[in-house]
Amino acid sequence: MKFIVDFLLYLTGWPLAFVLFFGGIYFTVRTKFIQTRLFKESILAVSEKPAKEGAISSFGALMISTASRVGTGTIVGVSTAICYGGPGAVFWMWVTTLLGGATAFVESTLAQIYKKRDADGGSYGGPAYYIEAALHSRKLAVVFSVALIFTYGVGYNMLASYNFQSSFAGFSFYGDRAPAVIGAVIALLSLYCLLGGGRRIAKITGILVPVMGILYVFLAIVSLMVNYMNVPEMFRMIFSDAFDFKAIFGGFFGSCMMLGFKRGLYSNEAGIGSAPNAAAAADISHPAKQGLVQMLSVFIDTLLLCTATAFMCLCSGVVPETELAGVLFVQKAMSSTFGPAGPSFIVVAMLLFAFTTLLGNFYYIENCFAYMLRKTPSRRFMNTVRVIGAVFIFLGATISFGFAWDLADIAQCILAFINIPVCVLLGGVAFRALDDYTAQKKAGKNPVYKAADAGVKEPTDFWK
Repeated sequence: MKFIVDFLLYLTGWPLAFVLFFGGIYFTVRTKFIQTRLFKESILAVSEKPAKEGAISSFGALMISTASRVGTGTIVGVSTAICYGGPGAVFWMWVTTLLGGATAFVESTLAQIYKKRDADGGSYGGPAYYIEAALHSRKLAVVFSVALIFTYGVGYNMLASYNFQSSFAGFSFYGDRAPAVIGAVIALLSLYCLLGGGRRIAKITGILVPVMGILYVFLAIVSLMVNYMNVPEMFRMIFSDAFDFKAIFGGFFGSCMMLGFKRGLYSNEAGIGSAPNAAAAADISHPAKQGLVQMLSVFIDTLLLCTATAFMCLCSGVVPETELAGVLFVQKAMSSTFGPAGPSFIVVAMLLFAFTTLLGNFYYIENCFAYMLRKTPSRRFMNTVRVIGAVFIFLGATISFGFAWDLADIAQCILAFINIPVCVLLGGVAFRALDDYTAQKKAGKNPVYKAADAGVKEPTDFWK
């Protein structure tokens, strides 16, 4: 068993970095640098209204995926990367995000093209569906679905719960029983909302995600203004450390490059096949539109919110140390800038980030069960899954720091090793969809997609 665990942890090192980096470069080149070329288009695409009243809009799908992306990793993941890998990890997090934008476009566009029609005329889909439809491998699709359920139902949920309870560690009332009590509260609160079903999830996350994101960025801007004398040194540390040979390659598993890649992936999730499950639900006229919207979600998470965390910490003057890894570094930095109110704000932010992450995660889990069962799971079945999920949320609050992160790293690594190669194999379908979209835009049209005209040979429920 130890050999298997060690091997899986080994895969989360340079093999994962290789897949993320070169996969991102490939998609960037093939989409002709879509991240910069069509960035304005991605913003405009968010505002598209669904053709059918009551259907999930492009913005609604964006909020579901962003709710999962904008989680505790936005705070704790960044802090951990800096404390263990150094300030240079922030730069490599940015690199992962820029390349991941192209990856996110490809996987979400594929999910839209191969999405399925439900009984009400809406849509659902994700990697499992495009793996079976285009690669004709249901076995691989089932393996991916099981891996995603494990990643989000166990790995990510337990880590989110652990990260949230750890935000109380600096307070005087925090004792041996505190993790279990906090875990029970967040588990019960999540279960209450989850029993309301998927539409309540979309409604709740649609309200909380923008509010918490705007407030968090505002505090980061205030921090920069208060500590403006430290800003030049902050940028010097980031870039000098990022290109320091020993920082990049010394002890590679704990290097700034490796931690930047891993924590960037944990935060923005580009390439692991989660966001396509939300993207497939959007009612739009062209698959490339939702691909652009999901690309924007990656930027919102890492280039905006993760950067906000990094800047708040590094401009504060607090020295990053391994003993502070996690939420303590962020709280200490906030305390130095805002006084006693700083740590309390981080607790509130962690509550919102953890809560929306947990709700968004279950949306993906339900979608994977629907695929494996070949039908929409019954309410009784999903309620049982949610109760089990709540148990893992509770247990997550009681585990150790190292176990929580190792479990999440292994889980997301498995997804990346399946989904990114699949996207490379099927990339031509997404690239042709992008060419079709840009050609119609140049002609002054509102792009409308027809699968047969774009060279899709497999039957699709939409786009006929």
